[in-house]
Amino acid sequence: MSWFPTGLRGRLVVTFLLVAITASAAVAGLGYQLVGRELLDRVERTSISDVRETLSRVSLPVGASDVVWPSDSTVTDDDLGDLVNALNGPDRVVLVAYGGHSRASRGSPFTMDDVPDQLRWQATSRLVSQRLRLKGHPWLLVATQIHRANQIGVVRATGLSTYVFVSLSDEEGVLNRLRASLLQAAGITLAIALTVALLSARQVLLPVRRLGDAARMLGAGELHIRLPVRGKDELAELTGIFNETAEALEGKVSELRTLETMSRRFVADVSHELRTPLTAMTAVTDMLSEEAEGLPDDAGEAVRIVLREIDRLKLLVEHLIEVSRFDSGAAVLRRDHVDVGDTLADCLEVRGWSDRVQLTVPIGLTFSLDPRRFDVIVANLVGNALHHGAPPVLVSARVRPSGLQVTVRDHGGGIPERSLPHVFERFYKAGAGRTRSVGSGLGLAIAKANAELHRGTIDVKRCEPGTLFTLWIPAP
Repeated sequence: MSWFPTGLRGRLVVTFLLVAITASAAVAGLGYQLVGRELLDRVERTSISDVRETLSRVSLPVGASDVVWPSDSTVTDDDLGDLVNALNGPDRVVLVAYGGHSRASRGSPFTMDDVPDQLRWQATSRLVSQRLRLKGHPWLLVATQIHRANQIGVVRATGLSTYVFVSLSDEEGVLNRLRASLLQAAGITLAIALTVALLSARQVLLPVRRLGDAARMLGAGELHIRLPVRGKDELAELTGIFNETAEALEGKVSELRTLETMSRRFVADVSHELRTPLTAMTAVTDMLSEEAEGLPDDAGEAVRIVLREIDRLKLLVEHLIEVSRFDSGAAVLRRDHVDVGDTLADCLEVRGWSDRVQLTVPIGLTFSLDPRRFDVIVANLVGNALHHGAPPVLVSARVRPSGLQVTVRDHGGGIPERSLPHVFERFYKAGAGRTRSVGSGLGLAIAKANAELHRGTIDVKRCEPGTLFTLWIPAP
């Protein structure tokens, strides 16, 4: 039933209206049938009684339904006229037939052809009646055949039949007016039912709507929200459960926020504490590197491993400190109008990547951005392409009406499809072969955080071959 409303308010209103319509239709239909049947039955009884009484004045009754002519005399045309005049009356048409002749009221629209054959046959033995629609109007046809008795009291048929057409137009008009009144009453009842349904639905759904609004506010982070509990019904119980749930959730979130703050502070403190020994260790890396060449093979390899891990640890600490700035909200964006081509070239040259990366940037392309954070984004994207992809690595930039677009593409095996949704997560490394790579697993997460600080985005998708990263920074 696709037409049925899906909302609770709509379903309540429609259900209420359906019940009201069904009840109104049942009451109106039953009332109309009872009144109509009683009205028509009364007219029929009155007409039959009147016809029988009139015939009794011009004939002698035999039994309850037969009429007997008083003599053996032959029925004349005057007798037919007298009978028509006796039975005639307002809203009534009389038709009498004897032998092959018939006599009717003046201006009668009916002939013997209008009398049903079955009724004509039934009238030979008793007084019968039937409701008909003739000439577009309702009529009650009362029919009987008159008998006569001879001198010794033997009753036999005379062949004289009377047909009285009683108009039911007035009764039909009364029923039509009754039907119109019932329809008007039904319309008023439906209007009242709709009003009551809307008010009732509003009264019932108001607590539900308040619960929905409170749930949305709760989902938006307003954990202090509570609702007043009114009454002792199911909605009041539901409101109480909501308040208990909100209170428990507020406590859990507060606890989690405290733990998260402690965790961030711990990471930040550890990162800063590690910088001092790392600085001292880095100061002697050049000397150790030179000494490693003169050492035996095993000792030299051990020194080179130590130097490599020191570089990795230094990068990890720098990334952790950067992440802690974002988590604490200390990261600040300082925009400046820069030459995008020069900024990209400097980023590659400082890191010794100029000869390994193909750069395509229109001359004189300028844009408003934070040069330092832009450098971090590009360095992480290009470094990822160089370390985990394959040449050629292509970097391009262009300005569109909506903002700056920078693409970085390599031509390696590409990131697996299952890993694409997770590449920007912290400490995530795609594939088992990358778990011991030089990277910290934070580079792409930091790049995305810097892009979002610019109100931009970074998208990634597989190419054939390789992987394509697209940085978009909107115009300020």
